[in-house]
Amino acid sequence: MSKPLRISEQAAVQMPMKTVASLILLVAAGVFAYTELTARLVSLETSRELMKADLLKASDQKPVDQEQFMLLESLFSDVEKLIENQEQNVTNKVNIEFNKQLLEKALEDIEKLKDKVRENGKNY
Repeated sequence: MSKPLRISEQAAVQMPMKTVASLILLVAAGVFAYTELTARLVSLETSRELMKADLLKASDQKPVDQEQFMLLESLFSDVEKLIENQEQNVTNKVNIEFNKQLLEKALEDIEKLKDKVRENGKNY
């Protein structure tokens, strides 16, 4: 049988100082990493909650926003009416030009007829 292990207040443990310092530094690095990680998580959670609150606040429609939307809709309908009117004006312009040409031709024909009547000796 082996010797029983006896641990008491008087038990002495020998360990190199290099190992003790390494253990202390290792524990300190672990504690530092844990606190940095939890601080980063808290920061991210806080910013996410603030962003969510800002988005909810921004998505609420205020009476001013509703009025602006109504004005935009009115402006769009006015623009559509103006476009239709402009298209009709373009058609009217073509008709006016055509009628102008017909009238000029008719005036020329009337002048020719007047000249022929004058040649026949009658003044009208």
